[in-house]
Amino acid sequence: MSSVSPDRSQTPPPVPRTFAEYIRSFGPGIVVVLTWLGAGDVVDMGVAGSNYGYSLLWVLVVAVVMRFLFVSLIARYQLCNQHGEGVLDGLARLHPWYAPALFFAAILMGHVYGAYMTVGVGETCRNLFRFGATWHWALLCNAVALVLVFRPAYERLEWAFKFFLAVLSISFVGCAVWVGFNPVGLLQGMYRLEMPDHAGKFNPMLVAVAMIGAVGGSLMNLVYPYFLEAKGWRGPQYRRVQFYDFLLAVTVMMILNLAIWTLGAELLYPDKQIKTLDDLPRLLSAMLGEGGRWLFYLGIFAAIYTSVLGHSAGLAFMGSHAWLRWQAGSGPITSDYRQHRLYRWIVLWCLITPMVWTIPGMPDFVTLTLVANSAQVVLLPVLAGGLWWITASSRYIGAAFRNRWWENMVMALLFALAIYGAINSVRSIEQFVKGG
Repeated sequence: MSSVSPDRSQTPPPVPRTFAEYIRSFGPGIVVVLTWLGAGDVVDMGVAGSNYGYSLLWVLVVAVVMRFLFVSLIARYQLCNQHGEGVLDGLARLHPWYAPALFFAAILMGHVYGAYMTVGVGETCRNLFRFGATWHWALLCNAVALVLVFRPAYERLEWAFKFFLAVLSISFVGCAVWVGFNPVGLLQGMYRLEMPDHAGKFNPMLVAVAMIGAVGGSLMNLVYPYFLEAKGWRGPQYRRVQFYDFLLAVTVMMILNLAIWTLGAELLYPDKQIKTLDDLPRLLSAMLGEGGRWLFYLGIFAAIYTSVLGHSAGLAFMGSHAWLRWQAGSGPITSDYRQHRLYRWIVLWCLITPMVWTIPGMPDFVTLTLVANSAQVVLLPVLAGGLWWITASSRYIGAAFRNRWWENMVMALLFALAIYGAINSVRSIEQFVKGG
């Protein structure tokens, strides 16, 4: 099995050697982390902080470590495997069903992810500017996103994400510092393994599983290799810069998540809960004035809109690649997945079909986000098992880069957690739907 990767004929970027060169090279980690850091994090961290204070913070730590290890193994396979193929090709080498499964998953989750992100960006703009309907703003924002990602242009996308990162940092961290927080409670919450009693509309298990879905692992982990490919990082020589790039990005993600959690814990816990997207900004407005409301809403918009861009581009890459791999079977792929017409069709699907959820009377943004992020955990065992296999076997990744014994132990633990999370995800959604 072999795969044709795009732009192989172009000169690869130089491998950085100095600190300044490393800083200038960073990019794919920021793009993928801001793709992950969207509606799910704003809602899940805010709900957890408002309902349970700092007592569920350990779940965030587990989820971040889980994702870092997971995605580091994905990147290692992408850059270092002996076949010179992508991660999706490796999974399809393990079993041919992975290609059609990931194709249909890209289509299905493109709509599911798009549902709450489209509603979220529409509600954010409506609440920020206080005129127009949700669907008006959603239509405008998705139209602009369509212009940006309809034809792949990674450099433009990276610069947009770096701009939005600055907005996010000023917004969320600035608001958290402005409001203040309890450092002792924050630290204790990160290491005390406890499951608090039910409080508010959402039970703690649903909130915890939703956090694992939004932060710890999802289908979107598999889009990272496509951003590495677009950057031009191909081969083991880019492993070091990839590691530092991703480490920095995950550190940023952790800080931003903690900032949102702090706001929920300090402003809402224990007497109030998040029921609408406007709850936190409204309280910030009361405490910090109109400037606080604007500052936080700009951060929410940046978080959700980068996810709109990253999900539509990333899932279109993966869906197009999965289709071509499915059609080629074990033979070589002769087309560039980025230039294939299916890439553009999936982008359209991800940005247009979710508009139906902006119709009045449809489920609200918070409910859509929690249920969608919990549902995606069901995919995790299949992905975790496959990735563990291809990174542990010298037949796939090669003897020089296969997992060490402790990495296999960690992956065994993560695989067990994935199964446990998937079972509890089904139970939590069932209980939530029944109104338990």
